[in-house]
Amino acid sequence: MPVCVDRARELASAVKQSAEVADIIELRLDCLSELAQANEEILRALASKDRPLILTLRPAQFGGARPISVEDRLFSRLHYGWIRSPREHATDFWDLELDLALVLQRREKEGNDLLKLGICDWRRTICSHHDFVGVPSDLEEIYERMAATPARILKIAVQANDATECIPIFHLLDRAQREGREMIAIAMGPAGVITRILGPARGAFLTYGSLDDESATAPGQLTARELRTVYRIDCINQQTEIFGLMGRPVSHSISPNIHNAAFVEAGMNAVYLPFEVHDAKQFLSRMAHPKSREIDWNLHGLAVTAPHKTAVIDGLDWIDPAAKEIGAVNTVVAQNNELHGYNTDAEGFIAPLRNRFGSLRNTRCAIIGGGGAARAALWALRNENAQVSVFVRETAKGKPVAQAFGFDCHSLADAQFDGFEIIVNATPIGTRGERESETAITAENFRNVRLVYDLVYNPVETRFLREARSAGCQTVGGIEMLIAQAVEQFKLWTGKDPNLEGMTAAALEALAPESKHQISII
Repeated sequence: MPVCVDRARELASAVKQSAEVADIIELRLDCLSELAQANEEILRALASKDRPLILTLRPAQFGGARPISVEDRLFSRLHYGWIRSPREHATDFWDLELDLALVLQRREKEGNDLLKLGICDWRRTICSHHDFVGVPSDLEEIYERMAATPARILKIAVQANDATECIPIFHLLDRAQREGREMIAIAMGPAGVITRILGPARGAFLTYGSLDDESATAPGQLTARELRTVYRIDCINQQTEIFGLMGRPVSHSISPNIHNAAFVEAGMNAVYLPFEVHDAKQFLSRMAHPKSREIDWNLHGLAVTAPHKTAVIDGLDWIDPAAKEIGAVNTVVAQNNELHGYNTDAEGFIAPLRNRFGSLRNTRCAIIGGGGAARAALWALRNENAQVSVFVRETAKGKPVAQAFGFDCHSLADAQFDGFEIIVNATPIGTRGERESETAITAENFRNVRLVYDLVYNPVETRFLREARSAGCQTVGGIEMLIAQAVEQFKLWTGKDPNLEGMTAAALEALAPESKHQISII
């Protein structure tokens, strides 16, 4: 767990707090605003530690808090890093950037007297390289330059912009294991989260987890709590079955909370990961398909979200007829060296309505929206023999969708909803973030409507639902559809029925503070 504080007097307490969660603590000295005056507090923090400690003084060009010259870094490290007497002031590890490690190595060979001020203990040295722009094409050469130093541990951290860019990181870990080298290899950013979770199980010396979201020291860094409770990082091994959500973006999704909780309840050695994917075809070919994947892992299934529900179709070997008709796949199963596609959104959508209405035959329904979520809803409602009208802002785009299922399409701007029993918001309007305060329609449009259904699940209570409740309507939130379709996914992947209560509890906890709202999944 990295400790990055501005004031030296906060070091000791921060180290103590981190020790309650972390196995190893990293003290980021570059975060200190007055490093030169921090000697006493640093030594006090070293003396008070009861966990292994890494001292890091990272300059701005390698992702540190402020510019620091090579000479300043050299003198600081000699002063703190290799003190061996008294022992309580010794740090367990030093993180040196490659440029400084090469300087020290050269000066050692030259017999420079400067090193007599301290002992350069390479057995406690982490030699690191950081690239916050992307994955360099010469990654293997960088590894070889680092491996040529006497450092015990090698660390490479690069910025991944797509999940497929994690492949060379996993390859580096494989190489280090073959060569008997201790290594930390991380892809930063949302697309690199999978390397942080799977790294230790694939031989990484450690991974990094912050105390909370605000104290993360690198892009994509999860909290220690997430690593341990959501992803059960301490239980992952080479036999762990891997599932995950592919989309863009996916970091906001609570699907990992839901499915990982279900794996725990089922007693499975499995983990569900977020895959930030730009190119669906490349991801399926290079990471998912059993015949062409470029990494050795037990990937068994995928959930698919926007914008890839249509794009994945071309990369699959077989597609369920319902998914074909809907024109979207949200679930992929790897079996018999093939990838099979399904759509559980339709069943997830209709389940809450069946639970409340029983038969939907001739029920008048209004669907707001003409995207992928609307297509699944329209297919399901058509199969229930409901009477449906589609309302969109741009009828030129919405008409082909509505007509594909035999329904009519109208402009949302001129909409009249009198006579409809059910109104469904199948747009992202109201989702947490910039559009959270918006609603597709307001209370006056809900007169005489029996039930209002919002497919947005975060927040649990959207403005759309509040407007409907103020008009006296029954409401259904998107979390019910989310969990209902997740249940169907779990069945397809595992052949088992998941624990519904456990999935629901995990979803509500992930949506805190909204979790105070009580919902019933029938």
